[in-house]
Amino acid sequence: MASRVLSALSGLRSVRAVPSLAATMSTTTTQELIPGYSYDTLAISQPSQHVFQVNINRPKNLNAMNKAFWREIREVFEQLGADSECRAVVLAANGRMFTAGIDLSEMADIGGMVMGDDDVARKARGVMPIIAAYQASFTALEKCPKPVVAAVHSACIGGGVDLICAADIRYCSDDAWFQVKEVDVGLAADVGTLQRLPKIVGNESLVRELAFSARKMYSAEALKCGLVSRIFPNYESLVSGAVEIATTIASKSPVAVQTSKAALIHARDHSVQEGLDYIATLNMMMLQSEDLRLAAMAAMSKEKPTFSKL
Repeated sequence: MASRVLSALSGLRSVRAVPSLAATMSTTTTQELIPGYSYDTLAISQPSQHVFQVNINRPKNLNAMNKAFWREIREVFEQLGADSECRAVVLAANGRMFTAGIDLSEMADIGGMVMGDDDVARKARGVMPIIAAYQASFTALEKCPKPVVAAVHSACIGGGVDLICAADIRYCSDDAWFQVKEVDVGLAADVGTLQRLPKIVGNESLVRELAFSARKMYSAEALKCGLVSRIFPNYESLVSGAVEIATTIASKSPVAVQTSKAALIHARDHSVQEGLDYIATLNMMMLQSEDLRLAAMAAMSKEKPTFSKL
């Protein structure tokens, strides 16, 4: 029974692996990989000073999210969060699309557990930590103190939407489209879309429409509703634009930028007064940083400040 269900689910993947010129786009051969950042499903490069680029790197599988990906996406953002050389991150993808979503072919263990004959309460107890682990994989982007700029090209399906909702800034190419696909495989999105997307776009009606219908949302609508803040004509200009804004961010005080990210995330989930109290508590420490003095001196001398690692 479980094998038949999983086979049916796999058949619902809406995009076939058809070879195209875009399949050769931005492969790891054109990226200078960084020692110490070795992953099976991700390619890590450093396109500019203090800017790291994380590319989903399963192009032959349409960047479908297998078990290794779920583990590695959390590991890499934890590693980048602790790396003082990193001040901003670009999240992109190799191949013809951003991601086809979760790789259902590797979900046999969950399917076997759910479709098994054990007591429902005991099965649920086993599934709960698996879901929590998947959630933590994408929350790692949010917990990373460095700003994350997502650069989405072509299809961003299912788990891809969950992933980019945890980023700080989202750009896309003109050919990009987004799909909250989970209802088509008989489940509710459970790793961030339903929690983060309403707060990103500020339109409950639209979010419910997307989540209930699984319809595609194209780049123009994504820009209009606020899911993305910029659209670029093609993949190359998209990645270039993402690296450019990340480089600008990386040139600022890391104390100021990282404190701003922490305050914005806190404010999203708390009242205005709680947010004010939180930033007051943060800044009673952070205002004593040397970065404030360096930035002020640079402004007066009209020179570019140089900030210490953080």
